Amino acid sequence: MASHRRPSQSGLTHSAKVTVLSAAAVATAAAAFGGVPASADPHGGSPQTAQARVDRLFEEAESATERYNAAGERSVKLRRALSRTQDGVARGQENVNRMRQALGSVAGAQYRSGGMDPALILLFSSDPDSYLSRAEALERLGERQNAVLREFRVVQRELVQERSEAARALAELERTRAAVARSKRVVERKLAEAQRLLNTLTARERDKFTRASRSGRDRAAPGAVGAPAASSRAAAALGAARAAVGRPYVWGANGPSGFDCSGLTQWSYAQAGISLPRTSQAQRNAGRRVSLAEARPGDLITYRSDASHIAMYVGNGQVLHAPYPGASVRYDPVGMMPVSGVTRV
Repeated sequence: MASHRRPSQSGLTHSAKVTVLSAAAVATAAAAFGGVPASADPHGGSPQTAQARVDRLFEEAESATERYNAAGERSVKLRRALSRTQDGVARGQENVNRMRQALGSVAGAQYRSGGMDPALILLFSSDPDSYLSRAEALERLGERQNAVLREFRVVQRELVQERSEAARALAELERTRAAVARSKRVVERKLAEAQRLLNTLTARERDKFTRASRSGRDRAAPGAVGAPAASSRAAAALGAARAAVGRPYVWGANGPSGFDCSGLTQWSYAQAGISLPRTSQAQRNAGRRVSLAEARPGDLITYRSDASHIAMYVGNGQVLHAPYPGASVRYDPVGMMPVSGVTRV
């Protein structure tokens, strides 16, 4: 059976996600990214061909969604790092300014001591003891000046380095923002084309397509509920995922009103007090790998060789997941697509 899943996007803005699913966005994206003209026959008169293309487009969109999620997560981390670096630059500049003032005070004190040779000052001094005391103080002042100068040079070098790091972080952030935008355009184009193909089918063909290529259901099969979870936290995460059944798939969303595939698993485990990374690929490596035969409720099941889709095992050969645009969070057979890994968090 052709793989058939939904673009699982890791979330930046809620508005971006909802827009993609609107009819207006579908039409706009189709025109903007060179979709097949509406007057053309998109599937050569064959509903089966159109259905296969929809499946493939959903799969491609889901891969792009996870790239979008990864770029979005990277962007958030870079913004935080840039903020910390900029704070360091500001503190470094304050240190430089403070030390400049200190060096100016030392230089002024030396200037006020006069330019006469110290031996002559001592010869003509009416109070040699007082002069010697002042000389010792000046010597200490000179030592302090040297120390301040050394520290000043160190602070200046650190400031230059921090400014360079801030510039690099800013450039990387801009590249990541561009990657986010590219992935978003790919997702929109794929989803728009898939929707356009679905619109060419009759109501009967669309219904047949849904029954044939997707065995989704909103209830677990008998026996699934009673299977033991892998841990108490896994049980809590599974409980949260069960509570989300029926909520819509929204690419780039991680709850609570809508989800993409990795958004659902991330949100569910967050309700159990466990922080998962944003993408399905990263979640695959977020725990201990086990075999499919060892799968327990609450384990994460990744699909396809690129791990572009993820679901949560519920037991009895079933998973719970956010499937694809137009569908809601639901139960499906664990073998709905090629399994690439099982992870116990």
